[in-house]
Amino acid sequence: MHDSPPHQQPIAGPAPAHGQQPSFTAMPSPEGWRYKPRRALWDNKAVRAGALILLLALSGLVILALVREQTGTEGFLVGLGLAVLPVPLLVAAFRWMDRVEPKPWRNLVFAFAWGACAATLVAIMANGYATKWLLTTVDVTQRADADKWGATFVAPVVEESAKAAAVLLLFLFRRRDFNGIVDGVVFAGITATGFAFTENILYLGNAFASDQSFGYSGVPSTTAATFFVRVLMSPFAHPLFTSMTGLGFGIAATFAPRRRVARVLVPLAALLTAMVLHGCWNGSASLSPLGFFAVYALFMVPVFGVLTWLTIWSRQNELRTIRTHLPAYQAAGWLTPPEPLALSSMRARGIARDLARRTGGPTAARTVAEYISFATSLAFLRQRANNGTADADFPAREQELLHHLWQRKHVAQPALAQASAAVPRPFVPVPVRGWAPGQGWGPGPGPR
Repeated sequence: MHDSPPHQQPIAGPAPAHGQQPSFTAMPSPEGWRYKPRRALWDNKAVRAGALILLLALSGLVILALVREQTGTEGFLVGLGLAVLPVPLLVAAFRWMDRVEPKPWRNLVFAFAWGACAATLVAIMANGYATKWLLTTVDVTQRADADKWGATFVAPVVEESAKAAAVLLLFLFRRRDFNGIVDGVVFAGITATGFAFTENILYLGNAFASDQSFGYSGVPSTTAATFFVRVLMSPFAHPLFTSMTGLGFGIAATFAPRRRVARVLVPLAALLTAMVLHGCWNGSASLSPLGFFAVYALFMVPVFGVLTWLTIWSRQNELRTIRTHLPAYQAAGWLTPPEPLALSSMRARGIARDLARRTGGPTAARTVAEYISFATSLAFLRQRANNGTADADFPAREQELLHHLWQRKHVAQPALAQASAAVPRPFVPVPVRGWAPGQGWGPGPGPR
């Protein structure tokens, strides 16, 4: 006979009682959870970031192989050495524009990598296919103009669309870092800087290979002429075109979510403007030297000047935003009275960091810099809330920023208070006795 297994005693007692505030005393910490929410693979941030990095890395490898194949190893190295020269200056210029509320480096690295790898790969492939199509479809007697047509009408559409994709991705997935015109211009400019870097390697490398074939060297060489036009004369060309797209996205970022049509049409109109500018610039290369320099002096330089002025004005407007929205937190007791004025001055910010460094070393200076960054983000967050463009988690984000300020106030507030003495106070007119706006002169309220 077989012994029957011992009878299992049930261990499930009655279901836990439900109250107004249920108690979960027996629940383990999240690290010990066995049952976890199941999410799609693409919902994982690490998976998305890994896929993006892999895409950019593969694009970079393909670009490297294509450029080296066209220019040769020596031409590639010469092109790389010459093309890298304007990059630090352009990046520094865009970082200067972004000093009020500096964007995370990961966003800028992504923008540069997209322009240098993904956008360039799309442009090379699409432009190549378009040129072949033109050569096989146009009349034989007009094939000499196929390259001009491709550069004037096809390349601007392809290249500006490929670069705009980076700005669109940042607008959609890094919305908290995209507050206005300056942000759009900076992201677009960094993307275009990366694109121009890779394109310059190709052009300069091909020019060097051509000079080697024909035995040219020195100033009369094709390499020197290409370097003069692309690196010295027009390093801002691609950033200028794509900044128009960034300008459109920056304007759209200030619109309330209910203005859906405007949030779509304005970036599209800006992208079209970028394509037209790009086409005009490329088309001017087919003109005579006098015509080319006329387009450069009478069209490109004024447009560059207007965009530069608009960006600087927008940067000053960001400082005015800080001065406008931080007094609400000063009135509530989170900030001291001198802080809104000091935080809205780039000079006072620098003085506060220097004071903290002299008294507390690099750690104190870093604390003040973090305090300034969080206070700036707080001002822009409140501006978005007032404009109706803030996310539903505004209260949580506001509390988070106030918490960061509270942790750093003992170091940052004294430095900012001293630095505020260097900022000119805004002029407040003193009311004249006996006169009020909209009234004529007359006897005052005193004895008559």
